[in-house]
Amino acid sequence: MSDFEPKASNSEGSATGYRVLARKYRPKDFTDLMVGQEPMVRTLTNAFETGRIAQAYMLTGVRGVGKTTTARILARGLNYKTAEIDKPTIDLKIPGEHCQAIMEGRHVDVIEMDAASHTGIDDIREIIEQVRYRPVSARYKVYIIDEVHMLSTPAFNGLLKTLEEPPEHVKFIFATTEIRKVPITVLSRCQRFDLRRISAADLVGLFSTISAKEGITAEEEALAMIARAAEGSARDGLSLLDQAIAHGGGIVRADAVRGMLGLADRARIVDLFDHIVRGDAAAALSEFGSQYEAGANPTVVLTDLADFTHLVTRLKYIPSAAQDPSLSEVERVRGAELADSVSVTTLSRMWQMLLKGIPEAENSSRPAGAAEMVIIRLAHAAHLPSPEDAARRLLALSEGGDGAQPGAAPRGGNGGGASAAYRTAVVAQQSVDVSARITPAQPVAHLHSVPQPDNAPMTLARTETKPAEPRPQPKVHINSLEDVAELCTRHRDPKLRALLRNFVRLVGIEPGRLEINLPAEAPKTLVSDLQKRLEEWTEIRWMVILSREEGQPTLVEADASTREARFVDARQDPDVAAILSRFPGAKITDVRIRAPVVEEEMPSLPAAAESAEGDILPGDDIEF
Repeated sequence: MSDFEPKASNSEGSATGYRVLARKYRPKDFTDLMVGQEPMVRTLTNAFETGRIAQAYMLTGVRGVGKTTTARILARGLNYKTAEIDKPTIDLKIPGEHCQAIMEGRHVDVIEMDAASHTGIDDIREIIEQVRYRPVSARYKVYIIDEVHMLSTPAFNGLLKTLEEPPEHVKFIFATTEIRKVPITVLSRCQRFDLRRISAADLVGLFSTISAKEGITAEEEALAMIARAAEGSARDGLSLLDQAIAHGGGIVRADAVRGMLGLADRARIVDLFDHIVRGDAAAALSEFGSQYEAGANPTVVLTDLADFTHLVTRLKYIPSAAQDPSLSEVERVRGAELADSVSVTTLSRMWQMLLKGIPEAENSSRPAGAAEMVIIRLAHAAHLPSPEDAARRLLALSEGGDGAQPGAAPRGGNGGGASAAYRTAVVAQQSVDVSARITPAQPVAHLHSVPQPDNAPMTLARTETKPAEPRPQPKVHINSLEDVAELCTRHRDPKLRALLRNFVRLVGIEPGRLEINLPAEAPKTLVSDLQKRLEEWTEIRWMVILSREEGQPTLVEADASTREARFVDARQDPDVAAILSRFPGAKITDVRIRAPVVEEEMPSLPAAAESAEGDILPGDDIEF
């Protein structure tokens, strides 16, 4: 019996004084909290030893992990006092003056409030008015607010100032299951502790200890079932253990717990999984029917099947996971065997199909029929090849026999019917890929492979190769964006020329193919307009492709860069510099390069070549 458990006061025994296990074995000190909450206990231990005690704590986690219990233990540690110790401590083995009243929730200086029923600003205003009064007998006045996320927005706002600068004798402890609903302004003023889900192994150990204290005979497999059903909540698990003790008449057996929870036998779940991965739909349906007649819930069967699929996948990568004490011997042995034989692709496909099938069974008016349809789909998909296997088989067929190496490229030349069909499929695929880059106005031919009869001669499947037709040569040679802009000028399309110069960045160009990059602000129809005009002006088909590469500068940017380079050269010229210094306020407004005058007896001059490149020469015209 625990230290703070009240004794039964009636003479008829403990029938009317019975306390459920969840309350009877509620943790009383930090040592009990070590089950699953080691990081939080370590932090609080160091904080108490160094005196770095915060003014507010925020405890969050799923239901049943011990938030309210932790708050009471924390309040007990803050107000701990014995004849030898009179300071906050985490060593609570010996009950202090205030421990009994605090753990029973009746201490005058430890105020517990349920925010679900006290949500308004008036309730918070009452707390604000009382915090200025010192505690009656304890060291600190502690306010424990459970489900704090239920407070209204005005209530949170009213609490902020007091929470940030409370009196030295006041501490706040908040508990919530919905941490995202708590304003960030409140969270920033608290030390936050995330209470973890208790692992199934820890729960099994806890249930074994409590069963021994209660003198209850409990099978390990039954305790493992209860631990899995608790889903990390100690309170839920202890409530189920209480129910199992009553259901079994003081003995906790696996079959009784299975019937109580509506579970299927784990060994039978493994058998069902084995039938499915072998593709034996009839055996899988027969096994499911037997489980359903035995009282198993169809949705629970699918859920257990998904859990075992997850277990096999984990064992494939983490073999040591088989040592989990919450696993039965059947799951441990056969799960490891199936992990070696079933591929990851099959396991992943089963997992995805079960995730979609479980809600179908839950929401169906006929859950058993819906579950059977899910099992049929699973068994049918067990032998379907993965996309990678399908691609390898197609390549093997292209080689014309079983001796083909997976992944090898198909050989050219005249082959059998399979090879011809493969080449037809490849041509069809290439035509689809090319059609994605052609404007909708252009017709696209879709090729389909035609199956040949078995008695057809091999010559019918062979394709005759024709020499490729010569590609039509363009009448206008285009090698740069300047050539395209010149075409726009020649055909009197100033709008397209302006859009081309301002937005188009060249990535690559060749006859019949133009690859460009456009900014987000460019007109949406620029690509199609440019392609249409090029085909009209050059009389050949063009593909204008948008690329993610940055490309070259636009023509406007290139002209501006060239102009700036000429201004820099002009300023560096000695004569120009002398003129600018002689006439204050003068500036260079334009730089024009005069075309070199070439005499007949002098075919070329180095100076002319240099002038063409943009250098400023004595004969150039410069405007000021």
